[in-house]
Amino acid sequence: MPSSCKDIRAALVECLQSSECVLIQRHQPTDCLRPPLLETLPTRCQQLKKGFGECKRGMIDMRKRFRGNQPIAVSKELEGEKPPQLYAGGPTASPVKVTSGHEDEKVETMIGLDGERRIVR
Repeated sequence: MPSSCKDIRAALVECLQSSECVLIQRHQPTDCLRPPLLETLPTRCQQLKKGFGECKRGMIDMRKRFRGNQPIAVSKELEGEKPPQLYAGGPTASPVKVTSGHEDEKVETMIGLDGERRIVR
């Protein structure tokens, strides 16, 4: 199996092995992935199963054939790290200084040839 699906497969195996379906009810992991028992799995395992299926389909998708599947980083999620939030969170860049437009700045006035006063900054 190509390396693009190995991480998500390992995460799915780990999730299945720690699920109630395998530990307490003593079902086989393959049985837990089938419809009657699939609803008893935690949401995270169901999401990993769906993601693993999409990853396998992406390996034979002709539109992704040259670029390949996007790497799926699930190890950070397992360690509890959160990815940086881009929207509706804290700023990703340094804060911008807000000005009112009335700051003290050096303003020079000049009188033109026509006798009018002009501001030069």
